[in-house]
Amino acid sequence: MTSNEQQAAFDGFVDMWVTGTTAGRRAPLLRNPGEVGLDFEEVTFPSMDGVELRGWFIPADSQKLIIHNHFLPGNRCGYPGHLPEFGGLGGFEVNFLPEYKALHDAGYNILCYDMSNHGESGSRKATGIGLVEYQDVIGSVRYATSRPDTAAMTTFLLSVCLGGDSTCVAMAKHPEEFAHIKSLVLLQPVSADPIVENFVRVSGIPDGYARFDQEVFARTGFHLAEQSPIEYAKSIQIPTLVAQVHHDTMTRPDDVQAIYDAIPATEKKLHWIEGTTRRFDGYNYFGEHPEVAIDWFDNHAG
Repeated sequence: MTSNEQQAAFDGFVDMWVTGTTAGRRAPLLRNPGEVGLDFEEVTFPSMDGVELRGWFIPADSQKLIIHNHFLPGNRCGYPGHLPEFGGLGGFEVNFLPEYKALHDAGYNILCYDMSNHGESGSRKATGIGLVEYQDVIGSVRYATSRPDTAAMTTFLLSVCLGGDSTCVAMAKHPEEFAHIKSLVLLQPVSADPIVENFVRVSGIPDGYARFDQEVFARTGFHLAEQSPIEYAKSIQIPTLVAQVHHDTMTRPDDVQAIYDAIPATEKKLHWIEGTTRRFDGYNYFGEHPEVAIDWFDNHAG
């Protein structure tokens, strides 16, 4: 990699990290639940701090609800990694619709939405890898309790990467908002340090971590070391399943192990996803193996 290529890669990754975009573009929503035969309602609700969030409510014939929180730089639909302009991450599509279909058919209503700075939702100055987006998670939980048809439902959270980190922060800062949540699935929660350390090492960028940290702090007010769910995970008391691509080349398994170990819940499980090194395969995992999440929710509803 030439020095110009290194700088371009560095600039592009920093931009994605602090804006949630890919080369300055938000990931578009290419699909909707109707494609897999699901009825759905377009919904809008505010984040805790008033940012407008847009999503889908997918009704089922039950009194059970899953709130889905997605990853960076995706959206409620997934990520269009099969398109050339978005192909630098994974190189294939992440599609949440098979997951939603399986959850629905198993008897779960679904609320999924675009987190701030993603999809069709409103913006903040910058992302925080959970340190500001936790307000989106609280907004979604409050919205579900405000709807007459979902207010009394048995409610669960399925939170992915950025959504997972945001959930950890939200539950630590405002536990009262989650007193009614029965159980949680965290898919690929992550700390900033191993992601950035791996990126600059593979890219061969001199002093890359320090430079990346300086850029992120200048644009967000957060240092990379602050962007970790480990301390916040110590507040999670409900049954929690953590799932992760075991040999994910973008991070390190010891980070996910540390996040899992920090969770004090009596009922918890760490599920390693084998057979791939690609992080983005993990985002499709529950669409291909929905029984892993469904069994957890079914068995931890009370």
